[in-house]
Amino acid sequence: MNHNEERRPARPAGRPMGGPPGMMGGPAEKPKDFKGTLGKLIRYLGRHRVSMLVVLVFATLGTVFSIVGPKILSKATNEIVRGLIASAMGTGSIDFDYIARIVLALTGLYVASALFSYVQSFVMAGISTDISYRLRQDIAEKIHRLPLKYFEGHSLGDVLSRITNDVDTINQSLHQSIQQIITSVTMLIGTLVMMLSINVAMTGVTVLIVPFTMVLSLIIIKSSQKHFVGQQRYLGEINGRVEESYGGHKVVRAFRAEEQQLSAFDESNQKLYQSSWRAQFLSSLIMPAANFIGNLGYVVVCVLGASKASTGTITIGDIQAFLQYVRTFNQPISQIANISNVLQQTAAAAERVFAFLDEPEETPESASPVTVVVRGARKYLAWSDQSGAHEQPFVGEIVFDHVSFGYTPEKRVIRDFSARVAPGDKVALVGHTGAGKTTVVKLLLRFYDVNEGRITIDGHDIRDFAAWCFRIPGFTATQSPKTSATAGARRATRK
Repeated sequence: MNHNEERRPARPAGRPMGGPPGMMGGPAEKPKDFKGTLGKLIRYLGRHRVSMLVVLVFATLGTVFSIVGPKILSKATNEIVRGLIASAMGTGSIDFDYIARIVLALTGLYVASALFSYVQSFVMAGISTDISYRLRQDIAEKIHRLPLKYFEGHSLGDVLSRITNDVDTINQSLHQSIQQIITSVTMLIGTLVMMLSINVAMTGVTVLIVPFTMVLSLIIIKSSQKHFVGQQRYLGEINGRVEESYGGHKVVRAFRAEEQQLSAFDESNQKLYQSSWRAQFLSSLIMPAANFIGNLGYVVVCVLGASKASTGTITIGDIQAFLQYVRTFNQPISQIANISNVLQQTAAAAERVFAFLDEPEETPESASPVTVVVRGARKYLAWSDQSGAHEQPFVGEIVFDHVSFGYTPEKRVIRDFSARVAPGDKVALVGHTGAGKTTVVKLLLRFYDVNEGRITIDGHDIRDFAAWCFRIPGFTATQSPKTSATAGARRATRK
């Protein structure tokens, strides 16, 4: 037998003890596939087409009803101005019945708008909650299909953070952002149409501010996106360190590693702090910047409207309505800019969730799996292939046939290891810490699959077994190189 093994890589801080080296810490990384992540989210929304159509219709109707309000209110303003002038000249008075009808119409419009908004918010809450439910369900099912090496390479806290924090972020942001996108786009288009119906020149001045606002928003979004990704990543790292310290508190106290754990936590906490405040600060600049540019346009519109009113080109009621529309026109632009902030958080969280769901799964079972059949006190191995059904007595001979394995592709722990354990024999694996004793047992239990060679039981590759959980008596792994084999045992020797 040839058994050349190396010590396994040291465990980096912040990763559970045992297993291959994991990844934790490091600089915040940029999103790998922003558009692809949003595309996967949209596919999750696919089963809610009817509900999304209801949200679209009700959100549009609610927004349209609120948009029509200022135009109707301008008629009341014009009537008040006309009545005041007529009263001053002694030729008439204000028609309060006409104004009362306008007020009633406005009240009906705003009540209907509120009802439509309530319905679409109720439906959207159900959609976002169902998506988070399905994501958690998919993650739970995925966990049972992942190989053990994934969990030894990732902290438990990071996995839990994807199930809790990231999915919650997706749930909350979907509920907010989809509603705002629909209402903002509808309000933007509807307001533009209403402004054009009042005065084209004043509308042109208002529209000129849009490119400046969008360009500024895109610049800020590009700068802040990487920090949102870092925020979600370091939040998972913090959870991992807390879970590790809490779960292994006795070990930490026993080895007096409190200062080391606190130092590692402070380091992760500082990284989370830096990513969070940069992400929040940069994204918070979008709204005030958009409002500043919008206010400049608002001033220009006021001056232009006053000059047109002085020449009688436009009525005071239309100016009042147009100024309301200018404010309304700037609002969806600011909201869309703010939605981009929410979408960044959504994309950062969703990217982590979908990265987990896309992790390679365990090797699928063989097309002709070998099963263990128990008849009375005897066990048999049964399988089927093209030639028919087969069965043989279970003996329990284990063979390691030129096995090579490494936790990482670039560094092998076991090289060309061969051994045979006859039925009924007891074998002790003896060696220094890190020599690979536990690794051999893990390979036998198929916690990992070998990179080269194979392990067989009674001539069948263990990868062909559908489900096997044999108890192998006498097969032990010891820490001390001085430990001798028990009575009746034989040790595996090097060739």
